[in-house]
Amino acid sequence: MDPVEPAKLSTHHCVPCEGGVDPLTPAQFAPYMEITKDWKVAVDTKSISREFAFKDFKEALSFVNKVGDIAESEGHHPDINMHSWNKVLITLSTHAIHGLSVNDFVLASKIDLLNR
Repeated sequence: MDPVEPAKLSTHHCVPCEGGVDPLTPAQFAPYMEITKDWKVAVDTKSISREFAFKDFKEALSFVNKVGDIAESEGHHPDINMHSWNKVLITLSTHAIHGLSVNDFVLASKIDLLNR
């Protein structure tokens, strides 16, 4: 997967990843974290996550459905955990490479646009 200019993450599209490439190193994904500032990198650096809070269950569920639509259109699927009636935890990782790829940051930036 080729690098993406960080400022253009939300306009880029996910590229299928079947493995055979190394996950991004912290130095490689640092510029993307500047754009996706509200996301947290896991201690093992293999995933990023962000929790979103909403006013009620209906709003949280609507958000989950919108994330699902984006994930389907991008062909890159996050782990989604809806909990505490109004909170949604999204975790992104590229399972084929057991770590982070540009796709994770592309999807994170598109999800961020939903919550503005």
